[in-house]
Amino acid sequence: MIKAILVFNTRGQPRILRFFDSCSTELQQKLLRESYQIVSKRDMDACNFIEYHDYKLIYRHYATLYFVFAVDSSESEYDMYEVIHMFVQCLDQNFENVCELDFIFHSDKVNHILNEFFMGGFIVERSPDVILNEIRAQIRIERQDSGVLTQMGSKIKSAVDTKTEKFKMDVEKKYDVKL
Repeated sequence: MIKAILVFNTRGQPRILRFFDSCSTELQQKLLRESYQIVSKRDMDACNFIEYHDYKLIYRHYATLYFVFAVDSSESEYDMYEVIHMFVQCLDQNFENVCELDFIFHSDKVNHILNEFFMGGFIVERSPDVILNEIRAQIRIERQDSGVLTQMGSKIKSAVDTKTEKFKMDVEKKYDVKL
């Protein structure tokens, strides 16, 4: 079972934190801090699997971001290593070359993708193509909804403009002025 998913930059600033076990904020901060200290000091040639207390930390480093999964002993290290890659691949396809700024400015979309992959510490879907198709379908629905709102908004604007014009004409007529 996945206990936590941590994504932080090379300076240790968290970009995504998702804990599937209930634990105190202090323990969460400790895991983040110690994971960063351990992972950031490792050589690029070093193994990406680390024993850490009751967890195994499995990580991958992409550009300025570390993706760290804290898992229990029942999970396969190599499997989790590949899941991290699939998650990043999905982000990369969605954002067309994902970068740290996408995590900052589009955290809602990143969390949506994360929710499509994982639920309750378990992997829900492994295929980036299936997940991206679900996200595209959601975007289509949102655009349809916003189209309806735009149409309603234009009708409201038209009604307000008509009322404003009528009010303007009444004021001009009543006070014999040109506005």
